Amino acid sequence: MADDTIQLAHGGGGRLSRDLIRREIVSRFGDGPLQGLPDGATLPTPRGPCFVFTTDSFVVHPLEFPGGNIGDLAVHGTVNDLAVCGSVPKWLSLALILEEGLPLATLRRVLDSVKRAADDCGVEVVTGDTKVVARGQGDGIYINTAGIGERIEAFELGVRRIVEGDRVLVSGSLADHGMAVMAAREAIGIANGPKSDTGPVHRLVQAAEPWAAGVRFMRDPTRGGLASVLNEIVEDSPLGILLREADIPLSVGVRAVADLLGLDPLHVASEGRMLLVCAASVAEPILKCWRALPEGTGAADIGSVVRQPGRVVMETITGGRRLVDVPRGELLPRIC
Repeated sequence: MADDTIQLAHGGGGRLSRDLIRREIVSRFGDGPLQGLPDGATLPTPRGPCFVFTTDSFVVHPLEFPGGNIGDLAVHGTVNDLAVCGSVPKWLSLALILEEGLPLATLRRVLDSVKRAADDCGVEVVTGDTKVVARGQGDGIYINTAGIGERIEAFELGVRRIVEGDRVLVSGSLADHGMAVMAAREAIGIANGPKSDTGPVHRLVQAAEPWAAGVRFMRDPTRGGLASVLNEIVEDSPLGILLREADIPLSVGVRAVADLLGLDPLHVASEGRMLLVCAASVAEPILKCWRALPEGTGAADIGSVVRQPGRVVMETITGGRRLVDVPRGELLPRIC
């Protein structure tokens, strides 16, 4: 690290986040399921199916934003991490850190959102904890969750299964969540502005199961956005990824805020979208199946795996090419 203290950028999902995790955490605990930094750990059992276990913390500011709040965000974030590891989400924990002075009306709205999201996802909140800190020591509400899912045996996922010619699919428009939170935080008033995409992806994963043999990798592009996930895939690899800018789905609101603030949407988080890398032969069937679901109406094929060691490159709409790198600083603090 360039400094001896933690910076906001260490939590942004970009290069500094990756360096911190690898040097300080994986170096100590990375010999087991943590190796490879999956969204969840696959844990064998003596009998019956394997389980997938994950945990997450949510410190979004503001607590409420267009399209959701910290409550449904916490459920969707945990459910999605389980789902893209190839499991059926089943159980959640819910730990709350509340700040003195928080209006009970706000807490009730958040808990109601947790309840609705959990019911929609078919998961149960089965344990939890509540702590209260003094005024000024928190930011209203922080939430920590853990989740357990039953592994879908048909999926065998991993970046090492990716081969040249594979296709890169996304389930819908990107960057809506990060841009919605930023617009709310900065009071940016744009007609038809971005609305958070917070939502579950587990039904998309389950819909792809018939083609599981051709599915190589799945991930939800949260902190650091699409750029971070794709660069993680090709890091230290003989392969690269070629994106097509014209095929990347972005909403009008996202484009407007991105142009206004000078942000790259590929660096911005989505909280209800998934990325899937698959064999070319199964790309169209998966897209057709996704587009029949409410969560996947905007699904698109945005690129392919090529022989281009360790690089993510995008063909621009003007006919040129540009490098898609990992974000280096903290562009959007506290979006999840």
